[in-house]
Amino acid sequence: MRRALSFVPLVLAACADAEAPEKSLSRAELLSPEACKGCHSRHYQEWSGSMHAYAARDPVFRAMNRRGQEETQGALGTFCVNCHAPMAVREGATTDGLNLDELDESLQGITCYFCHTIVGVEGTHNAPFDLANDTTLRGGIVNPKRNAAHASKYSKLHDREQLESAKLCGACHDIVLPAPPAPAPVQLERTFAEWQGSVFNHPPGQGGLSCGGCHMQGRDDVAADAEGVPLRRVHAHTWPGVDRAITDFPERETQRALIERELDQTLRLELCVRQLPGAASLHVTLENVAAGHHFPSGAAQDRRVWVEVRAWAAATLLYESGDVPVDQAVADDPDPALWLLRDRALGQDGKEAHMFWQVAKLEQNTIPGPVSFDPKHPDYFITHLSHRYPAAGETIAGTPDRVSLRVHVEPIGREVLEDLVQSGHLSGAERDAVERLELVPNRGKASEALEWTPSAAATPPLGFVKSIDAVSAACVTSSVAKGG
Repeated sequence: MRRALSFVPLVLAACADAEAPEKSLSRAELLSPEACKGCHSRHYQEWSGSMHAYAARDPVFRAMNRRGQEETQGALGTFCVNCHAPMAVREGATTDGLNLDELDESLQGITCYFCHTIVGVEGTHNAPFDLANDTTLRGGIVNPKRNAAHASKYSKLHDREQLESAKLCGACHDIVLPAPPAPAPVQLERTFAEWQGSVFNHPPGQGGLSCGGCHMQGRDDVAADAEGVPLRRVHAHTWPGVDRAITDFPERETQRALIERELDQTLRLELCVRQLPGAASLHVTLENVAAGHHFPSGAAQDRRVWVEVRAWAAATLLYESGDVPVDQAVADDPDPALWLLRDRALGQDGKEAHMFWQVAKLEQNTIPGPVSFDPKHPDYFITHLSHRYPAAGETIAGTPDRVSLRVHVEPIGREVLEDLVQSGHLSGAERDAVERLELVPNRGKASEALEWTPSAAATPPLGFVKSIDAVSAACVTSSVAKGG
């Protein structure tokens, strides 16, 4: 049963805003997400387990920020906490994020008040937000009801059905490193810029998807727990990506399930076996069909995505690549055929840099997002990356009768975490708590990997034949559908 509040809902016919009641919550009260919980219980529950709520508590963030402050002699300043604890910065409660444990809960993470009082975005990166700092909360409801807590106002920035809403997300999810503290200006994170160049950068009514269209799933529900509030189309406050809490935190298993759901529908997997007399080669294609940005994206210099393939003849394992133990860094795997996707961060000396403030250059190696779903479009195939096993010029001895394909994802590479452990800023237990994920085309089935067999390759539509190097290859795919 919805809890009744002591007010009479009133639709304002003259405008799309709802004025504040005589006794509304003060700004100091609205700063705390706990003040929102009473009327917005489901939204609060979703937010409470999200990476937005966890942003200032994440041990990896804290370790990187602390080390960065030390190694730059404080020049890092508010660079990290501008996005990870924005109200703490704006309230003057921190200048470097090193005192977060001392701050009130209302200033931890990305809070309800911060997002819902944004009235302008003055740039594309590094959190250039204008806040009203008042007691009016903005949202995507065009006819908000008057309520007992605060004034309400419609905002295109908060309406996931409006293309403009992507600016609100993008301004924190694109990061440009200034110099100093970095040795050179670097566009480190580019998720918003990647989305802007994709097919999804169209109004939702024209086939596009804003950031919220993917990461804030819609449902029919009430916007507040009060009598008289009508059913509307509202959106979840979970924001699944690839990162997940590594300490005891609400909604961890729910968040993992949401992340897996997002991953599983991101790529189309294709596995082909090219048979030669007494030998074979494997050819894998990954197609980004559903991410509205590159894959991986965000802190792609920290992400690790790689392919595992195994080929058998009966019970004999003929070939494998990408089977990396969980306690080993995939970047250290000596296999010359290993297919690893990520940005490679380099310092001024040209050597690999694990800490972002050391980065002078990025070498990109990710799968672009789709720019068209029309195969005749000149850039249609930029989303298709292919890889051969074994390395060029070599073959697998024998004829496989079964081949499996898996795609592994590490939110943060093991060697990056180990670097923080070795410097004393992260514990070994925290390193080990960062779990490896898997993009699974057949999750919940007996065989979750994509499997090639001669019979599967001969069964359309998921089995087909294509020519590779003028030789026919038998193929299977995880899906023939295209997103939109």
